[in-house]
This record gives sequence, C-alpha cells and structure tokens, in this order.
Amino acid sequence: MNESICTVALIGAGKMAEEHIKVFSDIPNVKIVGIHSRTPQRAKHLASKYHISHVCDSISELYARTNALLVVNAVSIESLKPTSLECFAFPWTILLEKPVGCNFGEAEEILAANKQSKNTVLVGLNRRFLSSTKAVLDDIKEKTEKRFIHVQDQENQEDAVNSGFSPKVADNWMYGNAIHLIDYFALLGRGNIHKVTPICPWQPGKSHVVVAHIEFTSGDIGIYEGIWNGPGPWAVSINLPDKRWNLCPLEQASFQLLGERQQHFIDLHPWDRQFKPGLRAQAQNAVSVALDTTTQSLLPNLA
Repeated sequence: MNESICTVALIGAGKMAEEHIKVFSDIPNVKIVGIHSRTPQRAKHLASKYHISHVCDSISELYARTNALLVVNAVSIESLKPTSLECFAFPWTILLEKPVGCNFGEAEEILAANKQSKNTVLVGLNRRFLSSTKAVLDDIKEKTEKRFIHVQDQENQEDAVNSGFSPKVADNWMYGNAIHLIDYFALLGRGNIHKVTPICPWQPGKSHVVVAHIEFTSGDIGIYEGIWNGPGPWAVSINLPDKRWNLCPLEQASFQLLGERQQHFIDLHPWDRQFKPGLRAQAQNAVSVALDTTTQSLLPNLA
C-alpha cells in the first residue's frame, strides 16, 4: 500500500461517525484532520476525544481548512442527500454511509449529481468486509459450478420508529434497511441480475412475508426471503454441489461438506472483535482508493 498520508474528514458526529473515527485512527498512514456536524457540541466532543484539529461550521469550511483526500459522510439518512450534494463541490473521494438517501428517488438524484461532479463516491456496505464474508469469497472465487444463494431478511417498521427513525425513513424501510441483505446477491452472484420474479410481492404496510426468485446471466440463482414484523434471522447461505456456506449470524461463517452433517466454523478476524464488524477492513479499502483512485475496490462505486 502507498505509504503516503491519507487525510480524512468527517461529516456527522453521531454513533456511526465515532465508529468510523475509531477505525480510521487505527490505520498507520491516516490522519483525521477535521469534522463538521449540525450539532457542533457533539463535533467538539469527538474532536477533543480523538485529537481532531478542525471543527468546522460547514462542509465548504471543512474542505477549505483540511484539503482532505477522503471525506466520510456519516449523517442521518434524511440528511444524506443535501450533505452529499454539498460534498460534490470539492475534489475529495467520498465514502457515503448507506442507504444512499431515504428512497430510490433520492438515490437517483444523488447519482445524477455525482455524474456531473465526477467524484469517486464509495458506498459503505461494511458487511462486504466481514471476515466471514471474506472467507466465503476466498473459497468460491475459483469455483465454476452454478451457485444457489439464499438470503433471509427480517425487518420491522414499528421497531424502526421506536428506535428513533422518522416516519419518512420507516415508510421506506424496505429500501433503507433491507439493502444490508439484498447486497449479498450483487456480491455473491456472477454476471448481472436479468430477472426477478416476485413470489410473495412486497405490499407496503401489509406484508408479513416477502419472497422473490432472482436469476443471473451466469446461471446462478437466488431466493430472497424477508420476514416483516415477525421473528426471523439475518442469514445468508450459498450452495455449490460439494459445499454449503452459512452466515448466521452474518458475522459468523461456517461450512458443511457433501456427505457430512457437521458445521465447520471459521474464526473471526481480530478487527471484527475490536471494532464494528467489517468497518476496519472497509476503512483500509477506502484509504487505498483515496490515495489511488485506480485501485480496485470491493466497495461499490456510486458512478
């Protein structure tokens, strides 16, 4: 990795912003140089706690005072669109927390603005960087057999409201939170998704079970199963003829071989014990891209 210093700025001062500060602070060639938040007191608290030089009153001031190579946009879902549009005015690499906006319409607006600005914009899907996910990817990358991917989701809009999310965010919960699980199809399936067949279609406010069949141009197939307002796991399995991988919970990987009944468990990477799982490896990847934008990234590029 290029040992040049990567300067990082933060937008937001909530729980996720602090989780990002922890992991970027752990990378030797990174310096966190500034923070901006609509709640200045929280920004000042984090700046004092983690020795961040500049607390700024605006995004334009954040760039002017830090000239950061990488900015992490870790604001609330409702604030992601306006802050992202402001970020596009400056030539830094941008790491956006997911989801990209409150709904698909906002995501399209952010995408259109990004195409005009030509920033490198990474979307922070940190579960791509779990050590459990990496174990699966490393194992299957050379295998040519067709894959069956089964994703089990569980969502609850009432819990979202009770957890402090606004009605607007809760109303778009299928877009905003199910992305964590649906992204596994893009990550594990080969080729493009060319057909999605609803089996139990999504009905806003009414659905208890949502099921869809997914077909890839490679011949891989998937099943999405979402349990709404009821108990259920977040789990992913991928079947090949001789081996089945299981992520349940997502942070724990195990596999079962053909002819066996037992599960073989994979140890977690120490980073996934020390930090929010997946976030430290994601930060390392984002730094590599910020230092050299031609770097291949496991993070999806918004453009």
